[in-house]
Amino acid sequence: MNEVNRKQNELLMQKTLRALEKRRMTGYYAENREEALALAISLIPEGSTITSGGSMTLREIGLTEALKEGDWCFLDRSDFADPREAFLAAYDSDVYLASVNALTQDGILVNIDGNSNRVSAMAYGPRKVILIAGVNKLCADLDAAMKRARGVAAPRNAIRLNRQTPCVKTGSCMDCQSPDTICCQFLITRFSRHEDRIHVILVNEELGF
Repeated sequence: MNEVNRKQNELLMQKTLRALEKRRMTGYYAENREEALALAISLIPEGSTITSGGSMTLREIGLTEALKEGDWCFLDRSDFADPREAFLAAYDSDVYLASVNALTQDGILVNIDGNSNRVSAMAYGPRKVILIAGVNKLCADLDAAMKRARGVAAPRNAIRLNRQTPCVKTGSCMDCQSPDTICCQFLITRFSRHEDRIHVILVNEELGF
């Protein structure tokens, strides 16, 4: 990314941060993944119980590993014998971490889920939700965000999860009703009734799917 594009992205993301504030979501700008990691950690009080949704972005910035090593109680889904127990534990956590599939320039968040544990935790349950999104997730409007979530993020995640869906073969959404589909629940977050609950860190770098 050249300096001109980086500056243009920053201006666009600053506009989005102002839009998020109007929707009662707290926004932050990070120049790169290192700043995003430091910001996320600063938002999590020591001793907090933390859970997360499946997210390549969290892995790419090193947040998951950092939390396992620090003074927090990080509930790793892989440590639970029953996935349902892990999903239910997330609802009573202090902090829930995830990314988004897409967000609009005017501050609307778009997410698609298969098991629906991620979108349900974003909507209700955890006391604080911290979402980290690279500049590649930013879209002009809701229509573009839905297209990105379905046509870009979902196929790539289906491939990552070894799903047997048409999009794995075609690379684009086929609007399928396959038993293996990960496009079961759609969550559009346009406003947060609970002030200081949803925090969004926008990163001037491409991260995740």
